[in-house]
Amino acid sequence: MSTLLTTVVGSYPIPHWLPQAGTREALRDAILAVLKTQENAGIDLISDGELSRFDVNHPETNGMIDYFLRPLKGVDVQPTRQDIIDFRSSEVGRYRREPAAVAREELGEGQLNLVRDWEFVRDLSRTPMKFTCTGPHMLAKVFMDRHYGEPSKLAMALAEILRAQLAPIDASVIQVDEANITGHPEESEWAAHAINHVLGAVPKDAASGTPPERAVHLCFGNYGGQTIQQGHWSALIAFLNNLDVDHVILECARRDKQELAALAAVDSRIHLGVGVVDVKDNRVETPDEIAKTIDRTASLVGGVERIRYIHPDCGFWMLQRSVADRKMEALVQGRDRFLGR
Repeated sequence: MSTLLTTVVGSYPIPHWLPQAGTREALRDAILAVLKTQENAGIDLISDGELSRFDVNHPETNGMIDYFLRPLKGVDVQPTRQDIIDFRSSEVGRYRREPAAVAREELGEGQLNLVRDWEFVRDLSRTPMKFTCTGPHMLAKVFMDRHYGEPSKLAMALAEILRAQLAPIDASVIQVDEANITGHPEESEWAAHAINHVLGAVPKDAASGTPPERAVHLCFGNYGGQTIQQGHWSALIAFLNNLDVDHVILECARRDKQELAALAAVDSRIHLGVGVVDVKDNRVETPDEIAKTIDRTASLVGGVERIRYIHPDCGFWMLQRSVADRKMEALVQGRDRFLGR
């Protein structure tokens, strides 16, 4: 396996037949199809496509939010009119019209069971696989908080729940996804503290075998091909350097040279994952374009030795399957071309 590995961020387009099938067997078949598609493309670190999160009643977020919040103890998923009015005065209310949930009392894990999700897919492939989970900062921002009083306290309550959920999962990589902090560097201190608490459950050493890698995925948002957060990687260097992670998975394909050059200041103990595939564009990059993007990015961030993964900027779930599949093939072929294969 190459030291410059290919991976995906996590999500994959929902097969058109899955919502109509509605059975556990159909879900397993769909996940098998997603895993095999990635294997055929040559992806080194694959994902289950996050299909187990899909809810036909909430397709707009691919389960990134609702899947994690609705099962929790202490969560009210029926906001009042006043809850909605208050939520719309927040910055998140610019692109989400209602809170995902309301915290009216102390939160608990309730019926959330991420281990069950992992056990369902763990043995479906021999290829190294990642397990992804929305992070405590992102989840805290879509709550209407009527109990904790401070976003940092709500985030830590969520972090404690996620920490316990992720502790038994033995995937090759445990990845926390955060898509709001990129526009809010002023929240970096408490966001990093909560994220590190979650990933603190992932063992750094293992008596037998290799412990999971700890990862954080950061992007500037993708709703219908639109960027949601306005920001610059240079404003997040201190945040990145405060993360206790093995690598970060970053949106880079749509960022300019000056911004990518700022990533050279990321602590050398943290390996970089750089986005070289644009998921906000249906055009499929050529292998030559991918190879040139890798070369350009490597020269800006301090050398190819700093890069552990290349990947799409974000998840694939908003694209057509045919587009996502060809982008994955181009990703692998472009990596191979860059390495001179």
